[in-house]
Amino acid sequence: MKHLRLYQLALLIAVVGAWYLLTAPGLLPNVMFDNDRQAAFFFGEPLVVASRIWTWFVVDADIYRHLVVTLTETLLAFAVGSVLGLACGLWLALAPLASAILEPYIKALNSMPRIILAPIFSVWFGLGIGSKVALGVTLVFFIVFFNVYQGVKEVSPVVLANARMLGASSRQLLRHVYLPSATSWVFSSLHTSVGLAFVGAVVGEYLGSSQGVGYLILQAEGSFDINTVMAGIVVLTAFALVLDGAVGRIEKHLMKWQPRSGETEKL
Repeated sequence: MKHLRLYQLALLIAVVGAWYLLTAPGLLPNVMFDNDRQAAFFFGEPLVVASRIWTWFVVDADIYRHLVVTLTETLLAFAVGSVLGLACGLWLALAPLASAILEPYIKALNSMPRIILAPIFSVWFGLGIGSKVALGVTLVFFIVFFNVYQGVKEVSPVVLANARMLGASSRQLLRHVYLPSATSWVFSSLHTSVGLAFVGAVVGEYLGSSQGVGYLILQAEGSFDINTVMAGIVVLTAFALVLDGAVGRIEKHLMKWQPRSGETEKL
């Protein structure tokens, strides 16, 4: 769509502008709070949040060690969870007997609120990176697993029959039929998994850590510093978008064979 980026930028400016008007003292009459400063106490102030981020990255430059820890946990959880989900999804989709046996257990594990596993992982793996990665893996794994499993199951029987008729081996079927069919499902799950990998890292840091962006947010919450909390959220969101954009670029490179929606309409 023409001027799409301009519309997106305009929406962002409108949201930040509304935030500023809500929290700036004396600019708008506020019927929800007793005084002008209460809105800023609950929602923070965009200029102060921006100043906090500038201090973190430029003035004090003390966020980098925390950011490296959180990003390491996130990337490891994302990579391990994605690989395990892809491998298990392919295996069970192509092994009906194993799938039938394990189905109730997989559903039970998926229905479990995985956040409650965080204290257990802290006992098993300690308060270092390992427990955060383990929690993130449990969040990412099932998203990728179910999408891969469904993508393989959605392969057209006609395509499979034609490939077998042409003498395709099991390995050739996997490479040229099953994997291409599941690829779009895989990338759909990866876009969702990016945020969940960050959730696993940050929640793990909440429950026990001495470093990481989640640790900074927890410290700020303890002193009711809403501006630092909002600054941490903005930083995490920005890096989640960067990681999601990287996944999108890889998807665009690997999915060149798939026609875009505009091209399909022309056809």
